[in-house]
Amino acid sequence: MVAPIRILLQTTIPQTDDDWHIGRFSRLRDRLAAMEGVEVTARDRKAPPGQTDPVLGSLDTSDFDEMWLFAVDTGDGLNHDEGAAIGRFRKRGGGLMVTRDHMDLGSSVCTLGGVGEAHHFHSKNPEPDPSRRARDDQATRDIDWPNYHSGSNGDFQQVAPVGRRHPVFEGVSRLPAHPHEGAVGAPPTQPSAHVIATGVSKTTGRPFNIAVAFEPSAEGGPAIAESTFHHFADYNLDPAMGAPSFVTEAPSDGFRRDPAALAEAHRYFQNLARWLAGRPV
Repeated sequence: MVAPIRILLQTTIPQTDDDWHIGRFSRLRDRLAAMEGVEVTARDRKAPPGQTDPVLGSLDTSDFDEMWLFAVDTGDGLNHDEGAAIGRFRKRGGGLMVTRDHMDLGSSVCTLGGVGEAHHFHSKNPEPDPSRRARDDQATRDIDWPNYHSGSNGDFQQVAPVGRRHPVFEGVSRLPAHPHEGAVGAPPTQPSAHVIATGVSKTTGRPFNIAVAFEPSAEGGPAIAESTFHHFADYNLDPAMGAPSFVTEAPSDGFRRDPAALAEAHRYFQNLARWLAGRPV
């Protein structure tokens, strides 16, 4: 009998109604839970910032096979002990998907070695190319770089594979769009890391990285660094699901008009779940 894939969906903030709490990723949760042989635990932090969360702080001794980390904090979402436990989890072969958003949102992932190095923020670990440290999204003026504009919430964007199509993008060429995505890149210190997909800004025409894969190696299990958690949020799949009050950009309805695009997003979720667990896609 094949063992189940045990997935932890985890945010970096305590449950807060008017924020990106784990309940705002319910469609992802339900899609993964509907897969045969998959068990899903979805949770927010139970410890306030600075204190060690009981699950994150002992992740390496848990029975989870993979963690999808939604860094929705403003910089204080992970402490040193949690970062170390996550590092040990991957070292023992656990799969990681780590995602964030624009500017400095989710910058606590910089406490993570390896996968954390793939994430570039405004104030921490900025993009190495100075020419890319410029405002891309022009509409929301209080959000500075990185803020790549791939489209409206509720619409989809075209993504292009880099090199040979990676298994997580098998059958996938469209993902949810977002007005201000973050920045990811392959760290030169991580030999197994490589960019696997790019998008294009709808305001500047500038290409930007969507996802970086860390292939399984002696350094640890498989991992993905993602440019924005909005590729997974309910609001981006269906704006009728609602968003926190601080989201001011007008949504659109691309997925509602093109169910085939939505099916590709769902395929991406399923591909990730299998690849992070070391299973065939």
